[in-house]
Amino acid sequence: MGDNTLRELTYGKGAHVDPVACIEDISTELATRTVAGYPHSIWQIVEHMNYWMEYDLGKIAGEPRLYPDQAIESWPAHPSSAADGRGVEDAWQATTRRFTDLLVRLARLAESDAAELERTVHNVGAPVFSRESTVHAMLWQVAAHNSYHTGQIALLRRQLGAWPPSRGGDTW
Repeated sequence: MGDNTLRELTYGKGAHVDPVACIEDISTELATRTVAGYPHSIWQIVEHMNYWMEYDLGKIAGEPRLYPDQAIESWPAHPSSAADGRGVEDAWQATTRRFTDLLVRLARLAESDAAELERTVHNVGAPVFSRESTVHAMLWQVAAHNSYHTGQIALLRRQLGAWPPSRGGDTW
């Protein structure tokens, strides 16, 4: 059962670029580079997506999660590729593994039965604007958020001369 369209969008079908293909072949050096006029590196964008996927998956699982007081709290500090050599490479690989693992969890939830997808999740969003939502609506929100930021990664890759990914991507 589940929502097949949502499951497919988790992995970038149709007009949405595949988020895994978009990051899997990026070197640590490229992941940590920034582009003039844009404040975040690809690595920071991926960690930001990881932050919100973990946040929403925790909420869906019924785990209490503190909403950040400021948006910057969901963005990691910029990693330095020269800071400690191999440690940074290992950290980037851990970031990409966590990203793909979180996508798997989201895709599995999208395959849930109707009762699970329509289950109410309480205390969604900032405490001032706290509301209820359904698992299904939250998964769509995550898919939209990821698509937005994956588009940013694709644009940064173009600006850095690293597009398309090795598995391909639209070039027009």
